Amino acid sequence: MITVLQRVSRAAVTVDGKIVSQIGAGLLLLAGLEKGDTDNDLNYTARKTVELRIFPDDEGKMNRSVVEHGGAILAVSQFTLAGNIQKGRRPSFDTALPPDEARILFDRFVTELTALGVSVSTGSFGAHMEVSLLNDGPVTFIVDSHKRV
Repeated sequence: MITVLQRVSRAAVTVDGKIVSQIGAGLLLLAGLEKGDTDNDLNYTARKTVELRIFPDDEGKMNRSVVEHGGAILAVSQFTLAGNIQKGRRPSFDTALPPDEARILFDRFVTELTALGVSVSTGSFGAHMEVSLLNDGPVTFIVDSHKRV
């Protein structure tokens, strides 16, 4: 599972010109699910996301988690994160989880994030979405559950 986390002042998802989801301060999370991803990948990524200390404390140092900061998460499924662009000019999505399976895992991932004490909103799975954000920092991290130590 590959995720891109962006600390945001605000973020929103629009589908067909209508806002379907939005948050204030918190994290925009783009999630790419791959073949072979398991509950262990979901749990690791959810815990890492919620516990990562990337929000400022009273001294301005990155020392608070999204929960401690009182922020929310806007989680958006993005299969293109599983794309391979190493060869040729057209991405290959051979490693991406098929949509029906990805939806199940994505929903479980959102449930796991919520169980860890954070408010979670989502995009519209499978739709063509416009994602807007105001990156705070900018602060951006990539979490790859297959590259943990």
